[in-house]
Amino acid sequence: MSPVQLVFLVFLIVPFIEIYLLLQIGGIVGVFPTIALVVITAIVGASLLRQQGLATLQRFQDNLQKGELPAYEMVEGPILLVGGALLLTPGFFTDVIGFACLIPSARKKIAQYIIEKRLVQAGVAPQQQKTKAQPGVIEGEFKRED
Repeated sequence: MSPVQLVFLVFLIVPFIEIYLLLQIGGIVGVFPTIALVVITAIVGASLLRQQGLATLQRFQDNLQKGELPAYEMVEGPILLVGGALLLTPGFFTDVIGFACLIPSARKKIAQYIIEKRLVQAGVAPQQQKTKAQPGVIEGEFKRED
């Protein structure tokens, strides 16, 4: 199945799942509690998104200062963005997926899968290998003083 077909299928199926869940939950707890649940999940999700986003940004900056490649943080950022968008979308199915994107351990596993299985195999991301120094090249830092 091509990526375009998969995206089309997701955009076709997810609204039906959302409508079904909203009707079922609304039938059990009532209309206003269902609306309140949708609004509360959006508020809680926005708060968690802010907290997790700032933590990821801090780890990104720390890795840059250490001179390390912040690969996981660069992949976790878009995962957080998708999770936040799903949490702001009204519905319970998208909320479950959105909260999964905000849980640090789940997000780390998703990022690890993307880096190891998708980017490395596609040749986009370099594999974690130590590079050998070239002969005659001395690595270091310099500071120009006047």
